[in-house]
Amino acid sequence: MIPRLRRYARALTGERAAADDLVQDTLERAWRKLALWRPGSDLRAWLFTIMHNVFVNQVRARRLVPLALDDAALAETIGGGDPGPATDLMDLDRALARLPDEQRAVLLLVGLEQFSYQEAADVLAVPIGTVMSRLHRGRERLRELLDAAAPVQPLRVVK
Repeated sequence: MIPRLRRYARALTGERAAADDLVQDTLERAWRKLALWRPGSDLRAWLFTIMHNVFVNQVRARRLVPLALDDAALAETIGGGDPGPATDLMDLDRALARLPDEQRAVLLLVGLEQFSYQEAADVLAVPIGTVMSRLHRGRERLRELLDAAAPVQPLRVVK
């Protein structure tokens, strides 16, 4: 579960050190509250719920805004090669960072972590209809942001 927790934490916080801290805080709290986990229930959903709650508490306590990955860190993560995919991912990262926390969390849980709508609703402690509407609004807003970031290709005259 740790790689999936790290991926979600990295997407939430936008930086490696903060993500590692969030994962550690999540695992520490899960260990302390292990007696509350019901055997047979979904451990993944339980851990993601803890992570989401820890993240929300940290943001509220510190009044921090999650940061987007800087271009150098994202390029390092992607590696060399064709800069096209790296540029696309940097645009996506910037657009995700501009979404409201509620929409970003739903998009990451459903799109990145492949949670079902019901699992995402359980993690976020909201009704499934709220997950669906946040997902719809988040996808629409993400589309708008990515369309605005896309370079306009000039038309060529073909004879």
